Amino acid sequence: MEEVSVKQGSSIEERINSIDFFRGFTMFLLIGESTRLYGYFESINSGFTHFLGTQLSHHEWHGLRFWDLIQPFFMFIVGVAIPFAVLNRKKKGYTDHSIKVHAFKRAFLLLIIGWALYCVEPGKIVFRLQDVLTQLSVTYLVAFLIRNKSFWFQLILSFVILLVMDLAYRFFPVEGFNHPWVAFENLGAWTNNKIEGVDKASIWASINAFSTIAHTVWGVLCGKLLLSDKPAAEKIKLLIIAGISGLVIGYSLDILNITPIIKKIATSSFVFTSGGWAILALTFSYWLIDVKKLFIKDSKMFIIVGMNCIFIYLFCHLGGANLIYTIFTPFTTTLLSWGGEITVGIVTSIAVWASLWYICYWLYKNKLFIKI
Repeated sequence: MEEVSVKQGSSIEERINSIDFFRGFTMFLLIGESTRLYGYFESINSGFTHFLGTQLSHHEWHGLRFWDLIQPFFMFIVGVAIPFAVLNRKKKGYTDHSIKVHAFKRAFLLLIIGWALYCVEPGKIVFRLQDVLTQLSVTYLVAFLIRNKSFWFQLILSFVILLVMDLAYRFFPVEGFNHPWVAFENLGAWTNNKIEGVDKASIWASINAFSTIAHTVWGVLCGKLLLSDKPAAEKIKLLIIAGISGLVIGYSLDILNITPIIKKIATSSFVFTSGGWAILALTFSYWLIDVKKLFIKDSKMFIIVGMNCIFIYLFCHLGGANLIYTIFTPFTTTLLSWGGEITVGIVTSIAVWASLWYICYWLYKNKLFIKI
């Protein structure tokens, strides 16, 4: 992704470090999953460590855990960066046509790469479209294409999409798949079965890409707000109102038994709730880093990861993390055998995580940025 900056006034340009931090922190947590560390935490039967491990895994179905917010965070921050990326390209002399062509190419590559990842492990072509990159190819392109529409157009469109998806789940007429909030018995499951050509496909719905368009569109709106000349205090106020509104709507839909919060089929209540948390997380980052000027130096640790987010994501998914884990295992097993299997696993996982970060640091230090 392009560097993020905002024009303030007519001649002063300042980096919006919080956006780079948010993206990097999200990706840092995402690659942490590939180290196996979260699983070791969850395997501990009691205490805070077990609770932490539970929060770093997806909810089985109806409910919300912290880990359920990671993909929405990433899709949201991609939207936040779009206005800045377009502005930066225009400053470099790119035309509107070339910027649009680049956006279509990026969306296509995200789609192909996300799909291809599912073909690696089985060693054959399969048709699965639940990967975050595949989903992002849809949400990114829609958000990009409507970015210059009015605030109300973009907001209302996101609401309409959520309403249409909600109604589609409720009134899907196919017998056996007309139970909207039951796993494997809903529109998402039927769509998966048709795409994958099987009788029972993944519990994660491919059509989540449509519901989660809202995440990236809301990100664009927040990015345009940060890009504006409004005072920082007003930006924070508007962001807080938006974030709390998302939480109120999302949790109310769930508590009132209107629409349950289910990430695996991206229900409207889930999108509103996770979107609200994403906006509030961005608000806190903006206030801490760009307004109060705190944590700027320390945030670089995460920004480094965000600068090569696509590379490190693919590296982990293509076995890079597992390879590093295998390299460390003989040494940690020998040195820490006295601590038991979980101790060995945790230390090994932390070593893998540190190695993944160092790979990002080495690329950053050598000005090697792999982008789509």
